[in-house]
Amino acid sequence: MFDHTFGRSLRIVFKRLVFVTLTLAAISITSTATAQSDSDAKAFQAVINAQVDAFRRDAWGEAFSYAAPTVRSIFGSPERFRSMVLSGYKAVARPKVFEFEEATTIKGRLTQPVFVVGPDGVAQRALYFMECQEDGTWKIGGVMLVRIADRTT
Repeated sequence: MFDHTFGRSLRIVFKRLVFVTLTLAAISITSTATAQSDSDAKAFQAVINAQVDAFRRDAWGEAFSYAAPTVRSIFGSPERFRSMVLSGYKAVARPKVFEFEEATTIKGRLTQPVFVVGPDGVAQRALYFMECQEDGTWKIGGVMLVRIADRTT
């Protein structure tokens, strides 16, 4: 007989493992770009906007295509990517507020911070780690959500 509590616990552990893996991958992979410009920031924002638009339309194959190859290899399919996004990143999948901040570099990684308010009304900063591909296009190498104290809507 299968214990449903045990199964639920395994799913929680799996989701946390995926989050940690993505976070570590995002931090450990370095971008081939060494400098950032206004055109880079505009390119980051175009990619991120396109992915968020795909999330809103439930176009998971398209949303998955904006992820860097490392992220795609971790999840393997748009369906698994969808499951991870909806379970741990609803603030970026279904935002009430989504405002770009100034692009920056964090620990050597080109990063696009975004102020988001999720469907739960909790304000967070989404840190999008961007990766330049060999063809010069930008992909999302990972996202880290950081809760903003005392800001809810």
